[in-house]
Amino acid sequence: MKIADRMVSIKPFEVMAILARARQLEAAGLDIIHMEIGEPDFPPPPLMIEAAHQQLKNNPLRYTAAAGLEPLREALSADYQRRYGLRLDPRRIFLTPGASGALMLALGVLVNPSDHVLIADPGYPCYPNFIRLFEGIPRRIPVGPDSGFNLSAAGVRDAFDERTRGIILASPSNPTGTVLSAGALHALVSEVMAHQGFLVSDEIYHGLEYGVPSDSALTVSDEVFVINSFSKFYGMTGWRLGWMVVPDAFVDAVEKLAQNLFIAAPTLPQLVAVHAFDPRNLLELEARRQVLLERRNVLRDGLLELGFQLPANPEGAFYIYADVSKWGPDSGWLAHHLLEEAGVAVTPGRDFGDHDPERYLRFCYTAPVPRIQEGLERIAHFLKVWDPKR
Repeated sequence: MKIADRMVSIKPFEVMAILARARQLEAAGLDIIHMEIGEPDFPPPPLMIEAAHQQLKNNPLRYTAAAGLEPLREALSADYQRRYGLRLDPRRIFLTPGASGALMLALGVLVNPSDHVLIADPGYPCYPNFIRLFEGIPRRIPVGPDSGFNLSAAGVRDAFDERTRGIILASPSNPTGTVLSAGALHALVSEVMAHQGFLVSDEIYHGLEYGVPSDSALTVSDEVFVINSFSKFYGMTGWRLGWMVVPDAFVDAVEKLAQNLFIAAPTLPQLVAVHAFDPRNLLELEARRQVLLERRNVLRDGLLELGFQLPANPEGAFYIYADVSKWGPDSGWLAHHLLEEAGVAVTPGRDFGDHDPERYLRFCYTAPVPRIQEGLERIAHFLKVWDPKR
């Protein structure tokens, strides 16, 4: 037997190696402060837990339709009306096994072999791997502080050529936590539509903004694919339930592919997620957003006091992308020594692309404030004795 050739270009997450090493150190009795993994420490919301108990007692949990439970699709449609003022036909909404399942469906119906797809660099590590899975070619577009580490209309215009078929956009962004303004989003979507390309908008961190709430790409055009999930804002990371809104012309194609790839998204999370929009649950989620805002402020201010440079303001998600070049030429080495010598786990920039990765570390504020403060104290002590030449 032989491993498929495509696997040569599929890269593992470096952060997973960091997490594995952190677990080894913890097993040896060391205390590790985790700022590497993008998963808040909150338990599932109480209303979701109670709903799950009730469903397990009273529901046989059979397959749903490939597109998902109709009541949940209708609830999502109503939420788009509440949040964005959009009227969406529920038939355009597909429930998927996580946002990754939605991304697989989107690229499966959009990408042909050798098609070029534009993505931001730095960006979410899975995007190029999904593109390669469908034999497309990821084209990384370097982005930096001047554009808030986001793709821009001008950058897409310069990069779009006869081989380009579309783009994947994320705002709020991983790893930078930056948010596109409404004007920048409108210009970007309009630019892609002018090229008759496709646009996949990853909106998984919507609801986790700390300034102006994000607009959906659907407010600009109905001809975009929008991906979201119950993992981040809704606090259901382990439940593996996402969704996708597709243009009307793609409904049949996406449904056919979903039938073949997944049969259906998991039934229990779908039954539970109907209750995610309950006003009581939304109050709980807003309280958690305020906790994340406090954590963001503590970590951001603490990093600045220690001399870290923050080239763009982290306005969403739960990430800070910090310039650490003053302490040496390789953020990977710094991350290694912070873990081994200070007991603080962070992610080096090389997990997120090729554009200046050695300059940056990603910090996650997914731990309680006292742990973040202790992490900052450990980093401060470590930097006093840090010798980048060793």
